[in-house]
Amino acid sequence: MDKFSGQKRACAHLFPPIDPFDQRMLDVGDGHQVYVEQCGNPRGAPVVVLHGGPGGGCSPAMRRYFDPAVWRIILFDQRGCGRSRPHASTNDNTTWHLVADIERIRETLGIDRWAVFGGSWGATLALVYAQTHPAPVAFLALRGVFLSMQRELDWFYGGGAGQFWPDQWSRFVGLVPEEERHDLIAAYNRRLFSGDLMVETRFARAWAAWENSLASMDSDGHGGESPADYARAFARLENHYFVNKGFMEEDGQLLRDAHRIARIPGVIVQGRYDMICPPASAHALDRAWPSGRLHMIPGAGHALSEPGISQELVRVMKLVGEKREKYGL
Repeated sequence: MDKFSGQKRACAHLFPPIDPFDQRMLDVGDGHQVYVEQCGNPRGAPVVVLHGGPGGGCSPAMRRYFDPAVWRIILFDQRGCGRSRPHASTNDNTTWHLVADIERIRETLGIDRWAVFGGSWGATLALVYAQTHPAPVAFLALRGVFLSMQRELDWFYGGGAGQFWPDQWSRFVGLVPEEERHDLIAAYNRRLFSGDLMVETRFARAWAAWENSLASMDSDGHGGESPADYARAFARLENHYFVNKGFMEEDGQLLRDAHRIARIPGVIVQGRYDMICPPASAHALDRAWPSGRLHMIPGAGHALSEPGISQELVRVMKLVGEKREKYGL
């Protein structure tokens, strides 16, 4: 199977491409300008889309998971990435800044209640936001759950995933001196924030390639070389958040506070063979969240573009759109 076939199969489940009816740069304070766009029906049911990473940025494909006649689709690039400025900046850039930005977007756009849709780090951020501001959240759609726990970081950066992808792991680890390999997040942090642009870019591309290689079931093990600007923002922001344990108060905070979203309906769409965010976290969240429903997708990995994941997310959001009055949208 060629590396593009999975994406083609995923696109078959999506709505046609659309352009935004509104694009703006929103001043969120602290010297940050956040890119925000709206697509679909201006009077439709609002949904905010939270991208992954941290540092991944939103993409046009993310608009296509929603019926544009039914939904008012809001996408934004989180601080420091995509079209937001300053680029690759970690200053005043924490989970709690991002939660405040989401609320500012909601208030600026005059939205009372909305659905929240996020995958990977976007699922983490959706949970933190909903647990902090449950009242505006009508529905949660989460994909590839990451709970920002130490065991998840240990799996991906401590050798667990490397047992399945030893050649890619060897390349990722090989850039770091042996005496620093006991903590690769810290070792990469020193180089991603070295002040030497060439060093930062080299290690940023290696960081991004390790993750990209494992994202899809169709992967041949080559994540490709990301553009320098994208890789540097993605790697610096992701590493910054992971060094700081997601800026959580304690390990397992999102499970601890799951009672705050107990009455918010939602779904968890999880790839059975997700190598980046293994299903254990989705299973734990499902047990802690009585109004959530876990949909385990066989033959799927982590990426939003996995055909089974795309198909299920489109199906779920179509049903929610059809019953939007029920959800108060």
